[in-house]
Amino acid sequence: MDAIDDNRHISLPATFNFRDVGGYAAHDGRTVCRGRLYRSDSLHRLGEHDRDAFAAIGIRTVIDLRRPAEVDRDGRVPAYPGLTYRHIHPEHADWAEQPHEEGVSLARYLADRYADLAQTGTAGLAEAVGLIADSANAPVVVHCVAGKDRTGIVCALTLAVLGVDDADIVADYALSTEASARFSAWLAATTPGGANLPAPFLASPAETMETFLAELREGHGSVEGYLRHAGVTDEQLAALRDHLLD
Repeated sequence: MDAIDDNRHISLPATFNFRDVGGYAAHDGRTVCRGRLYRSDSLHRLGEHDRDAFAAIGIRTVIDLRRPAEVDRDGRVPAYPGLTYRHIHPEHADWAEQPHEEGVSLARYLADRYADLAQTGTAGLAEAVGLIADSANAPVVVHCVAGKDRTGIVCALTLAVLGVDDADIVADYALSTEASARFSAWLAATTPGGANLPAPFLASPAETMETFLAELREGHGSVEGYLRHAGVTDEQLAALRDHLLD
């Protein structure tokens, strides 16, 4: 797990969870390419003052996984020159319909929400992975609101297909806890007296992703089996490995 010790966080003043998903050991001694796939929290806070820093990263495609209402509420990434914006909504129930109860395992609660999304949001997840698989779209950044749940699922599925060990996938997911702490501190500083965010919005317990991946494989045999069920083709799975592995 040496790769997880690298400094993955990319400093953009308007974001808290922008990082490179590359660098992990994968299939046959190969490594996930750096600079091809990124993950982030919402990019709507970027402005003209961020244009040069964002351009330096080289992003070609933004995949926005937020709900339509979230996009309407907050806006989207600026229409920088040469940037393709793709909004994909993996359909899933509003967490407010089944809030986390105090005393219930947070990891179990989150894993259940992820399992629900994997069941109802198959078309959206397949579309997102398919876009990542197309080398013409790279470099790609995937984001939602916090960059940990919907984004975490898409990145975990992608890394699993690339043959990254579960321990590294889980560790990558858990990095979002630190990012959430940065976001929470910013929120407190910019909105004095604002309500505290619920625990599920701030934490990324390692056990959550461990449970999600294990139970997904129980139901579909493998992550590849799940993605085929969702609509990802064998050609797309092969293309994913071709351009994201060194």
